[in-house]
Amino acid sequence: MARLDIKIFGDPILRMRAREVTTFDGGLHALAGDMLDTLRAANGVGLAANQVGVLKRLFVWEHAGRDGVFVNPEVVETSTETEIADEGCLSFPGLFYPSERPLRARLRGVDVYGEPHEEVGEGLFARILLHELDHLNGILFIDHLARHDRKEAMRRIRRGELEQPHEPASAPEL
Repeated sequence: MARLDIKIFGDPILRMRAREVTTFDGGLHALAGDMLDTLRAANGVGLAANQVGVLKRLFVWEHAGRDGVFVNPEVVETSTETEIADEGCLSFPGLFYPSERPLRARLRGVDVYGEPHEEVGEGLFARILLHELDHLNGILFIDHLARHDRKEAMRRIRRGELEQPHEPASAPEL
C-alpha cells in the first residue's frame, strides 16, 4: 500500500462535495487501503477521500482497536444530547479546539464491496464519524467552532503556526 499526501487547509478540494461511489472495484479497494496506511502514518483516527485529493464519498477510520471503511455514508440519526470536546484535523495539523457534536450518531452506507454497512458511535467515535462525513460535504471542523475560537484558528493559520504536516501529534487528529 502507498502513503498518500494529505491536503492542508487552503486547498480548494477540502471545500468540495464528494461524489457518490458507483463502481466497486480493485481501484476502490486500493484507495481504501492506501487511505488506512496514510491515516496510521499520520497518527490520525479518520480520513476522508477528499483529504487525499479524491472526490469520492469514502472515508476510513480507526478507533478502539477497530478500523473501517465507509462508502456513501449518510446519517441515520444523532442524539439531541451533545458534548464539547477538543477536535483536530489532519488538514489542520496541530490545531485543536473545543467543538460541540452530538454524543451519539448512527451512520449507514456500504463497504468497499457495495454491501450494506452501519456503525453506531458514541463519544469520540461519534465525533469521528460525523467529522469525516462533514469532509465529504465540504464542511471543515473550523466551521463548528465558536466564533472566537474560529477567529483565533484563522489568525494562527495566517501566521503559519500549523505543524509540519503529518508528524505524530500528542493527540490523534480526525
